[in-house]
Amino acid sequence: MELGPQIPLVQEVSELWGEFLGGCEVGADDDFFALGGNSLIGIRIIDRVLQDYGVALSVRAFYLAQTPARVAELIAQGREQP
Repeated sequence: MELGPQIPLVQEVSELWGEFLGGCEVGADDDFFALGGNSLIGIRIIDRVLQDYGVALSVRAFYLAQTPARVAELIAQGREQP
């Protein structure tokens, strides 16, 4: 996967996940559910993404993405939309 300029965004998303998942270290390709994520935490992260980045992620898109790197891609795509 080509991350290029998204690397800082991936790091931010990883840190955000770590915050909501009890302070654990989260890597770019770590799976949300394998880290102990659940629907309530997912909704809280989705809300925070909207607040911090102005991008509304659907629950379905978030759950299908499953990793900080993929969620960062969705955020980047959402920022590019008019």
